[in-house]
Amino acid sequence: MSRGKELAKNTIILLIGKVLTQFLSFFLLPLYTHALPAAEYGEVDLILTYISLLIPVVTIQQEMATFRHLIDVRGDRKKQAEVIATSMKSIILRLLIFAVPFLVISSCLHWQYAYLVVLCSFTTAMSHLLLQIARGFGDNTKYTIGSVLAGIVTVSTNLILICILHIGAESILIAMALANLCCAMYLFFSLGTAHYLAIAKPEKELRKKMLKYSWPLVPNGISWWMINTSDRTIVSLFLGTAANGIYAVAMKFPSIVSSFLGIFLMSWTESASVHINDNDRDEFFSSVANNTVKIFSSLGMLIIAVMPFVFDIIIGAEYREAYEYIPIAIFAVLMNCMVSTYSAIYVAKKMTKQVATTSVISAIINIVVDLVLIHFIGLYAAVISTAVAFLVMTVYRHFDLKKYVKIKYNVWDIILAIAGLIIISAIYYSNNVILFIVGIVLAIGYAVVMNRAMIKKLLQRGKAKISKNMA
Repeated sequence: MSRGKELAKNTIILLIGKVLTQFLSFFLLPLYTHALPAAEYGEVDLILTYISLLIPVVTIQQEMATFRHLIDVRGDRKKQAEVIATSMKSIILRLLIFAVPFLVISSCLHWQYAYLVVLCSFTTAMSHLLLQIARGFGDNTKYTIGSVLAGIVTVSTNLILICILHIGAESILIAMALANLCCAMYLFFSLGTAHYLAIAKPEKELRKKMLKYSWPLVPNGISWWMINTSDRTIVSLFLGTAANGIYAVAMKFPSIVSSFLGIFLMSWTESASVHINDNDRDEFFSSVANNTVKIFSSLGMLIIAVMPFVFDIIIGAEYREAYEYIPIAIFAVLMNCMVSTYSAIYVAKKMTKQVATTSVISAIINIVVDLVLIHFIGLYAAVISTAVAFLVMTVYRHFDLKKYVKIKYNVWDIILAIAGLIIISAIYYSNNVILFIVGIVLAIGYAVVMNRAMIKKLLQRGKAKISKNMA
């Protein structure tokens, strides 16, 4: 199978699961914004933010080292078992070391969410590890099933707890813990993890090797947290948790792009790692980078274009202000797409220190810009600071990676993408229904024209498969 087909196949498998998971996630958004007060939702969103910080710090990003090392030992069950056993033991031990003092301190402070935070951290860390093991095996189907299962459990649990039992915002934490537990259990048994744990013992030297790979990802994980979610902390401190609830809703729509990016990045990281030493890797990587620009700019424009028609249907009146920030947030996420494209190349070359360095610099920029602007422009500071941070990181990584990989862009594609985003965003703020319709037509036209070669290939393959089945 060619590299392009391999990347496309893996992406499509993951895409199917992510579309279903994203649909289920958005099914919950009207529930949250109609059933929960902005302040209460904002508080729990902030807790989820800190959980996202805790996990990479506590696990030292060992799940990513697991994925990368499993790629290198595919087909060797003994070495696979050593990687899995080493990772499992290390992560469980670190989780226990974190949980005991955390619960003692929290009990002294009488914090009601302490046990839920620990439970969410444990289940999320284990599901993340097992998901990366599935990826390391190249079993994207099980990865997808596990993700969809987690989405179904999340939705059903929230519906029961919020709509029937009226428990409140803490239902989100309970649902998160239960969903990750179900995902982890499914993968544990379906991947035969117990068998691997039985035939191997953790290896001290392997643990050191994996730690050397993963520890630079910890400051990277923290800096990504700072870029993506430090805004929520600053907003909560200066503008209140209700404002953070509005900000959280505004970021939900750009998260559609992030979700598809996550799928692509999983496939792209694997392909980049496998083909990093190919003779024509520069041409292959350049092709992927150019397609990233066209695909994700198209998706971003389509989301902005349809938002005037769907926002008020989905979102409660208390969160109406979130509408103002979506186009800027979309731009920030599009910059993140380019950053992540480069990240995969760093990971493929095992240059995790460079990943950490560039991320920390951007995180500092994000916080400084946010703190400087928040007193003057309010919530706009949060989305603008994120956009600036990702833009700086994109430019820096592009020139830094030139020392190792020569990526060439089609300049006109970039110019058209920027022009299209500006035009669609201007229409978004026009408050004119006719222009809204024009915006949708323009966004669809841009997506079709820019991605016509890819669309043509997909149609040809679909037609060939239909003809084969009918023969």
